[in-house]
Amino acid sequence: MTGKFGSRSTTAEVLSGVDLTGKRIIVTGANTGIGFETARALAGAGASVVLGCRDRQRGDDAAARISKVHPSASVENLELDLGSLASIGAFCESLSQGPIDVVICNAGIVPSRYQQTVDGIELCVGVCHFGHFALVTKLLERILESDDPRVVMVSSESHRSPKKLDFDRFPLTESSFSTLTAYGQAKLANVLFANELQRRYGPQGLSACSLHPGALITTEIGRYAGFLGLLIKLLSPFTKNPDQGASTTVYCAARAKADEIRGNYFSHCQRVAASEEARDPEVANRLWALSEAFFDRRGS
Repeated sequence: MTGKFGSRSTTAEVLSGVDLTGKRIIVTGANTGIGFETARALAGAGASVVLGCRDRQRGDDAAARISKVHPSASVENLELDLGSLASIGAFCESLSQGPIDVVICNAGIVPSRYQQTVDGIELCVGVCHFGHFALVTKLLERILESDDPRVVMVSSESHRSPKKLDFDRFPLTESSFSTLTAYGQAKLANVLFANELQRRYGPQGLSACSLHPGALITTEIGRYAGFLGLLIKLLSPFTKNPDQGASTTVYCAARAKADEIRGNYFSHCQRVAASEEARDPEVANRLWALSEAFFDRRGS
């Protein structure tokens, strides 16, 4: 199946002939960039899509834009700040009853200086990993009610930059902070989380995977990243537009067979090997335990 699509594939090509009627899909960070294109494409294929956006107005605007393109689409926006456990809890409570077929963990941030979430974690790792960990684990019971439950983690090739996940420096403190290190940690954690989800809940039918969407010409991440944003512009002849960037996400969420994505990492709609560290089950288990302990201390 993967040989049919590649680095220039569009979401329309990937979803050609796919009917998602009856599927309920959550997309975080869906008001812009590849998150928006992911939500738009899935809604156009018939899915009922829930946008999880930190800025309520921008999320509402995104939902309206999707409805304008696909008038019959089922799209709703719910406020979701992945840097706040209280907001994550409120989002989960606001969801109407019923199974959740797919959760796409797309939201991300690359702060150019040290910042913390409201719960006291370095912001990049706090949003990209801990926030998504809290969201998915809170919704697991409902995800597993689906006939084909999936969790798709939007990671990056930057997951390869930390050769090892240094738990003594995870999450980073203000004195040890660097943008590149924080982003690499966060993206490595995304792959490890997907793999551990698969190990723990695969026997119950869950299919979890992670992916690299490709370098993008237009991305909200660039406005936070300073140097990284400039680098993206310099590399623009080699990058994708947001729709092409969303193609691997929609492939994993809706086109690929479940047994193809389970515990795997994708790039350009192709299954590839993640880093050795990302594939280490002991590291993944340790990260899960650390994440659980963090939330236990906060009574979440």
